[in-house]
Amino acid sequence: MAEDQAPPSGPDLAQGVDPGAFKDGKLVGHVGDREILLIRDGTEIFAIDAHCSHYHGPLADGLVVDGAVRCPWHHACFDLRTGEAIRAPAFNALDVWEVEQRDGLIFVRGQRERPAAKVAKPDHPENIVIVGGGAAGFAAAEMLRRQDYKGGIVILSSDDAAPVDRPNLSKDYLAGSAPEDWLPLRPDDFYQQAGIDLRLRTTVTAIDPKARQLTTTGGGIGYDRLLLATGAEPVRLPIPGANLPHVHTLRTLADCRAIIDAARTAQRAVVVGASFIGLEVAASLRARGIEVHVVAPESRPMERILGAEMGDFVRALHEEHGVIFHLEDTVAAIGERKVTLGSGGSLEADFVVFGVGVKPRLELAEKAGLTIDRGVLVNEFLETSVPGIYAAGDIVRWPDPHAAENIRVEHWVVAQRQGQVAARNMLGHREKYDAVPFFWSQHYDVPINYVGHALKWDQIEVEGSVADRDCLLRYKHQGRVLAVSSIYRDIDHLKAEVAMERAVAS
Repeated sequence: MAEDQAPPSGPDLAQGVDPGAFKDGKLVGHVGDREILLIRDGTEIFAIDAHCSHYHGPLADGLVVDGAVRCPWHHACFDLRTGEAIRAPAFNALDVWEVEQRDGLIFVRGQRERPAAKVAKPDHPENIVIVGGGAAGFAAAEMLRRQDYKGGIVILSSDDAAPVDRPNLSKDYLAGSAPEDWLPLRPDDFYQQAGIDLRLRTTVTAIDPKARQLTTTGGGIGYDRLLLATGAEPVRLPIPGANLPHVHTLRTLADCRAIIDAARTAQRAVVVGASFIGLEVAASLRARGIEVHVVAPESRPMERILGAEMGDFVRALHEEHGVIFHLEDTVAAIGERKVTLGSGGSLEADFVVFGVGVKPRLELAEKAGLTIDRGVLVNEFLETSVPGIYAAGDIVRWPDPHAAENIRVEHWVVAQRQGQVAARNMLGHREKYDAVPFFWSQHYDVPINYVGHALKWDQIEVEGSVADRDCLLRYKHQGRVLAVSSIYRDIDHLKAEVAMERAVAS
């Protein structure tokens, strides 16, 4: 064990533990230097790694549902019998151990062998092409191989870098508290070893659905099944100076590196927009000691998504850390060292970051004749209006059973889970995409979790205290809970997610 590593927690499970030591059906212990979580689920007891394989969240604080444990931080989910990561944002499986009960004690023995991969349906296609190297595209490719799909997989990505953990680009990595080697979703050699042909810096210019052919900047390519996961692109306001070299957006690793380079010698920055991305960027730049001004037209940040009380809290939190807001104002023009406001004032700025939202990349789908309705319209199986072409991620508008309408959501976990479901359906399964939308945002040391989808509400029910950073907010319309946000109420938030799932299932 490394000298700076803390010793494992709890009792030595190899020596046996009293069943009375369980708390809420869980017990953290260890075998050697491995921390292990014992879970009692009904009459059975399982032993599994104690920490989530995504961001190392403590599964002892999670929720056990239907033979699986859900992570309290970002709602990843693991099968208790196999350790498989059955819901993004985690992809790596956890180890599981044999459990023995004798002489009134519970013992953990050796690790269980990983079960064989699930076998794809025998009518699987020979060649699957994925357009887009973001969350949905990567998740689909990874799931195809996890399903023991033996055919060809090609990912066509316009990015310069292999798929990365995009949420980190506005959070820890931008703040300087996470190294760059944490960012790749898989090591560089994963794609070759998994037989995934990842083609970077490749743009798809046309789809011929009848011939099942794509035209790309690198030539033509055929497909048997196609997944469109083209994602979204950041919006630049149509104002003078928006395209100057020191004006940035944040979507890719290259974008993030450019902002970090600008911050090395800068003293002041202006963030345009009080969106989640804009305010996460503001927090990260404050961590680097940059003076940050946020300009936004709304009267309070994120009120449209989180409501007035949470919006006021977010503003106060950022002001505590030195962010200066210019709300109910706009940016009229950007100069070399100055930002002119719509109100007539001006701000000094060494660089500027736009955080005013994104727009889905729909041009390719439109040109191919796919049905478009403020997004690529898909059915409950994520198949588009053209058989054999599926879509996932930021471009998709799908029939959400929770909202009881077609919705489009621009969030990382949603895109990953859609990619996973689309992958299984491209192999011939008929799995409905019915996951409750989930996202998280981080502001300094305060995480905000959100599950559901509420474009409007007539009541916000607050449990706990927003000001004390201990709260659960329910967004209701005509008495029905549409969404729930929370700060440090992880288990309650997981329970809210399960309640939404079961409301639809019933």
